Amino acid sequence: MEKRAIIELSDVSKSYATSGHIAMPLCGITASVPQGAFITITGPSGTGKSTLFRLLTRLEEPDKGRIVYQGKPLSDWNPPELRRNLHYVFQVPILFPGTVADNLDYPTKIRGGKLEKQEMQKLLDRVSLPRDYLSRNVGELSGGEKQRVNIARSLSLAPDVLLLDEPTSALDKKTTEHIEQEIRNYHAKGHTILWITHSPEQATRLGNIQWHLEGGRLKERTIK
Repeated sequence: MEKRAIIELSDVSKSYATSGHIAMPLCGITASVPQGAFITITGPSGTGKSTLFRLLTRLEEPDKGRIVYQGKPLSDWNPPELRRNLHYVFQVPILFPGTVADNLDYPTKIRGGKLEKQEMQKLLDRVSLPRDYLSRNVGELSGGEKQRVNIARSLSLAPDVLLLDEPTSALDKKTTEHIEQEIRNYHAKGHTILWITHSPEQATRLGNIQWHLEGGRLKERTIK
């Protein structure tokens, strides 16, 4: 039985005025994301991959077309609620001043809760960071360490859909393998994953569906 679509895009276009001309990274995109899919997204730089994620999380609005999540148009979703369910992990980590613990606790704190130390330690285990990093100031971390804290914080939300924008670009081979396996485990629990990568090998290794964006168009193929 074919799985229902958790996200549907219908004739979606997005353009920008740059240096006196119009760039259109997305031009009439129509596609659907099946519930529980692992979609890897490839394509040259500047071809709309990150723009797509910004549209899905309502950080930007399409020029035309319609995007539906869980059967409801994105325009009908409250943006904070949408972003808890359909969560974007940026390529460049966005961390708040303070410690690693402060950052891991933040999503729970703004909802009136508190993440216990043991839970935060388990999150660090999931991204291959030492547990004593909880007390480290994020300003002292390397780029790769910041990215792992960013991923751990996102996993604490347990979103239905996880949007990952080149999450391993600053990581070494061993750590990349660890993060890939953690995301595979997360996917195996029924979550939907969209992962942007510039590596065709990584795209094939991870995804069961591949989207290729180029010239404003999307091509899809089933990997496995």
